[in-house]
Amino acid sequence: MFQQMTEQVCEQCENVKYQREGDFITVDIEKGMKDGEEVVFYEEGEPIIDGEAGDLKFRVHTAPHDRFKREGNDLHTSVTITLVQALVGFEKTLKHLDEHPVDIGSKGITKPKEVRKFKGEGMPLHHSTKKGDLYITFEVLFPTSLTEDQKTKIKEILK
Repeated sequence: MFQQMTEQVCEQCENVKYQREGDFITVDIEKGMKDGEEVVFYEEGEPIIDGEAGDLKFRVHTAPHDRFKREGNDLHTSVTITLVQALVGFEKTLKHLDEHPVDIGSKGITKPKEVRKFKGEGMPLHHSTKKGDLYITFEVLFPTSLTEDQKTKIKEILK
């Protein structure tokens, strides 16, 4: 909704009177629109006295998300895995922004801070059927302490 103030001058006296007018406008944000892009409604803005109405412009601002960060048409996020999962592999499913599942498992070793690219899982491109990419940074959760028995077993295994 937007409101505009128009100024009307009484013809019989020199008093100026303000009258409030309101109107509803639906703004459609198309898939893939980026920060700073504008949706323009021509001649829907505030008019000048005895003049033409101006344009009403809405600028797109992307709200921050708690898990995903947008850079262009690419998405970035991080996933935490345990040390065991990092060493022997894992199967995990990530819920995307639009709720569809993305399988991000691995059968091999995953290094801390390793980044993997998932092609076509990013944001849709404006006026296109293509999509950007999803980049996942893997955070490895290390144990805070080990018993002497665990240390001995790890040393034997990793020799």
